[in-house]
Amino acid sequence: MTTTTAPRARTQPSFSAWANHHRKWVLAAPAMVFVAMLLVFPLAWTVYLSLTDASGSIRAEHDFIGIDNYVEILGDTDRFWPAVLRTAIFTFGALAVEMTLGMLIALLLWRPFRGQGLVRIIILLPLVATPVAVGMMWRLIFEPSIGFANQLLSWFGIPAQPWLAGEATALPTLMFVDIWQWTPMVVLILLAGLTSLSDEPDEAARVDGANAWQRFWHVTFPLVMPTFITAILLRGIDALKTFDILYATKGKGGGSFHEVETLNVYAYGLSFDYNEYGESSTVLVIFFLMIIGCIWLLTIRRKKSAVS
Repeated sequence: MTTTTAPRARTQPSFSAWANHHRKWVLAAPAMVFVAMLLVFPLAWTVYLSLTDASGSIRAEHDFIGIDNYVEILGDTDRFWPAVLRTAIFTFGALAVEMTLGMLIALLLWRPFRGQGLVRIIILLPLVATPVAVGMMWRLIFEPSIGFANQLLSWFGIPAQPWLAGEATALPTLMFVDIWQWTPMVVLILLAGLTSLSDEPDEAARVDGANAWQRFWHVTFPLVMPTFITAILLRGIDALKTFDILYATKGKGGGSFHEVETLNVYAYGLSFDYNEYGESSTVLVIFFLMIIGCIWLLTIRRKKSAVS
């Protein structure tokens, strides 16, 4: 006579077993919640405000108006599109000079030489100061009447320049300030990429008779291209959203903001000068989409260069 045992009842997994099985999500949950509160909610709120007629007081009642703000802003040829043009000129102009100077300085610092450590420290000094402090310093230097810049020009018999107050000189002057402060950051990134390269390709090209320019253009630059694009991505995003230097250098007494009214400055004016929160949010949403598009294009280019 055979006896049969009853099948063992299936036990429900405990919470600790479930958490251990999904520990990568459990451990990441606090950070994900923090990011959602810090980024997702403000972004969603900005998008919502862009679809309303919020103005006057942020606590005042406002109506949902759909895409009316977008139609009005995109049709504004007096303020919005000139601000887009200034943003593009400031970003791409400063970025082009920073990448060129950054590569040249990184190449000079690549090979070891006497006093290399001291030279690196001196070059990186502009990164230590905060942008607001840098802006205030250069505002004093470019002050039209007592600033050192015009005194230096007077030594060579050159007339004084309006610098930050002139319509034709304000934006190039601020581009110079941005280049002065942030070129060291590009040098730091590119120098890290150069020091990670092997010496064998360069030595092989040297043996084949290639000169210094040929070795750089056909060997070194293609190898450091992923790092170069990363530097463009990081510095480009930062340059696009520049506000602190513009605000600190202009301020009161530095001329109107219209000479350097980028999209950030335009959105700031709509919010804090005119209390047009709906229109300001619309500008910021459009600006955000522009930045995302630039990041997407640079990311694709970086992947192609990494594969090749």
